[in-house]
Amino acid sequence: MNKLVFRIILAVILVILAWVAFTAINNSISNALAPLKQANQSLSTQLADLLHPTPTILPDPVTIIHEVRGLARLETIQYSVEKIITAEIGGGTFEFLNKDRLLLVAHGTVIAGVDLERLTPADLWLENGVLNVRLPAAEVFIASLDNEKSYIFERETSILRQSDPNLETLARQSAEQEIKKAAIDDGILEVAQQNAESYLTRLFLALGYKDVIFVNPNP
Repeated sequence: MNKLVFRIILAVILVILAWVAFTAINNSISNALAPLKQANQSLSTQLADLLHPTPTILPDPVTIIHEVRGLARLETIQYSVEKIITAEIGGGTFEFLNKDRLLLVAHGTVIAGVDLERLTPADLWLENGVLNVRLPAAEVFIASLDNEKSYIFERETSILRQSDPNLETLARQSAEQEIKKAAIDDGILEVAQQNAESYLTRLFLALGYKDVIFVNPNP
């Protein structure tokens, strides 16, 4: 019985020693392979950066200001405009071979108002307590493309023509002009003039003038 107990205890001790030895060896192998794993991960990261590089933006620290000019613009109306612009190169009988075409969904903003800097003392006069005002004609101050909202909806390039990198730039430049034209055709200048007169009427009446009359604006 004592021999059996002794053998059991000895077997348990041997199992424990074997487990300790296995754990130690395993840890040693892991520690030995750790630099290799890190090197492998580093290589994988470098390979991913090579195949899919991340753009780096480096603005020049030198800033050149060409002009500083004071403004006295009364902005009275803003339009948000969407236009579909088609730009293409090639065409004709063999357009299926040499055509490059894109559709740009353009979103833009047009702001109009009256430039009060053009208002002179001769454009304001009193008659029987009534203030007469000749405002400058309304004009478009800003017609800009919203590049975050604008996007290429479709692009088709034929097999014998390379994609023109300037085509999208030309489409965006045309979009700004078309957005401005659409706003003008929709009457933005007339509304800007009316809003300017309405705002200035309230201002002049608050200053104590009996009444305000706006005459034909300067062209």
